[in-house]
Amino acid sequence: RFSDNIAASDAVALKRLTDAGAVIYGQTNVPLMLADWQSYNDIYGTTNNPWDLTRSPGGSSGGSAVALATGMSAIEIGSDIGASIRNPAHYCGVYGHKPTWGVVPYRGHFLPGEVHPTDITVAGPLARSARDLSAMMKLLAGSDGAEARAMKISLPPVRQTKLKQFRVAVMLTSPESEVDEPVQDLLAKLAAFLAKRVKALSLDARPGFSTGEAMDVYITLLRAATSRRQTEEEFAINAAKVKGFAAGADSYYAKMLRAYVIPHRSWLMVNERRHQMRLLWDQFFENWDVMLCPAAASAAFPHDHVGERHERTIEVNGKRVATTDQLFWAGYSGCFYLPSTVAPMGLTPQGLPAGVQIIARQYGDFTAIRFAELLEREYGGFVPPPGY
Repeated sequence: RFSDNIAASDAVALKRLTDAGAVIYGQTNVPLMLADWQSYNDIYGTTNNPWDLTRSPGGSSGGSAVALATGMSAIEIGSDIGASIRNPAHYCGVYGHKPTWGVVPYRGHFLPGEVHPTDITVAGPLARSARDLSAMMKLLAGSDGAEARAMKISLPPVRQTKLKQFRVAVMLTSPESEVDEPVQDLLAKLAAFLAKRVKALSLDARPGFSTGEAMDVYITLLRAATSRRQTEEEFAINAAKVKGFAAGADSYYAKMLRAYVIPHRSWLMVNERRHQMRLLWDQFFENWDVMLCPAAASAAFPHDHVGERHERTIEVNGKRVATTDQLFWAGYSGCFYLPSTVAPMGLTPQGLPAGVQIIARQYGDFTAIRFAELLEREYGGFVPPPGY
């Protein structure tokens, strides 16, 4: 129903770039309703990963990541509620930044007819270098609309100028989303490099809540945030399905449908816990400047368009696991409004790129990007795919 839509005006984020001289010459491919880690649809077909055409480039900003990796564009704007900036950056070997929630205006970036910003969702930049992310964020960040009459967003400057000034926590994998060994190995190699060069490094430091609870809170708030896409008929059908679930049903599908029809009081209770956990993250960042973790459970997976996303699987360490398990790596920062930058950290033995996710304190966007800049300078950065 949106295939022939032509926007009456530019999105605010886009206009901030064009006002600064950016030249916009096209749009890139996305999945239906921006809801996949692949980028295919019935209108424009399938976007391939330039490192291996049989694999996904990620999504929903998969077309953007491919355009960057292959030299078709210099900068891109994507959106992110479930890693839709970070996942394609990771799969295609480019840079992506998910800003602190509310820092970059989302007005005009919505589906037509939507006005209120969706919980967790952000718009943010993708590029081939961390420096370009920084330049874009300086243009994109700022209040918008009625809020701009009274409030000014001024992201704090970065205190650190060298790696040796950073206190770094590292998380290689999680019980909620086991990470494929080739990706873990690249992150472990990066951690070993940093251990001799940063102020402090820990493989054990974590915020004061369990990863399991973080996943549960995120899935509920994520799927509640997207529930308004349902028609009245779909809502009624999903409510009936939820009534038929066994009391202990805890599959992703069951959690998703419960969130689609969640009573407001129940949502308020989950949201309150989310904000308690935000405070625990903030306490964590009293002692640590960044946390490094995977952006996804594996490198780019083969195209798979069969069935619904929650029905699909990917291979992790020789096992088939639910594709949706890796939502954990999206929500561990995203649910709590934290900024995170994905930066290339090397290639797997299969020759596929993998990125490290750099999480910083709320409003510490330039801290995460600065760390990516230092990695780019001292460890390595973007490498073009073969043939490009």
